[in-house]
Amino acid sequence: MRHLIIYAHPNENSLNHSLLDIVVENLKLQNHEIIIRDLYNIGFDPVLSLDDIKKQHMGKVNDDIQLEQEYISWAEQVTFIYPIWWTGLPAIMKGYIDRVFSYGFAYRYDLGIQKGLLKGKKTIIINTHGKSHEEYEQTGMDKALTLTSDNGIFIYSGLEIIKHLFLDKADKATHEDFKNWKDQIKNVYSQPNIIMSNSR
Repeated sequence: MRHLIIYAHPNENSLNHSLLDIVVENLKLQNHEIIIRDLYNIGFDPVLSLDDIKKQHMGKVNDDIQLEQEYISWAEQVTFIYPIWWTGLPAIMKGYIDRVFSYGFAYRYDLGIQKGLLKGKKTIIINTHGKSHEEYEQTGMDKALTLTSDNGIFIYSGLEIIKHLFLDKADKATHEDFKNWKDQIKNVYSQPNIIMSNSR
């Protein structure tokens, strides 16, 4: 299966980077094709410019966006790995969505009805955050994140979410926490709907 990983964290020694390594390791064990787009490493420009907007209205995109869209078109499954900062996506990941998930590529409207254009592709989202699951539940932040990211971005674009992992208290993670997260990721990437196409 063709796997695209879209990763956002500036620190190569971060927990998120360790999670990226675990995902890659599991995919390699199953002989999947893998492309990684490390947004900080490639210097992705997250700013949706007036030029971007004008071109979108004409059904066009700049070359850097065209490249990212080609990677998404190539992929059968897309994994997003990023931390939750200020209860949302890091700016560089939000900018990636703003620019790459453009009208006519990720979605469109047919007679006023919204249609996700990435249908048929699967996705896994892996997030870390500092607060506990209990704190998120008490404030309703867990539901807010599901609405704004899962429904508002991924499902809206037609992606089928296989799993969305929220790894809590990440800044206080113990060795046992990390082992548990590693096992969770291994289990997710061992599901039949992920491995069934690896003979292509």
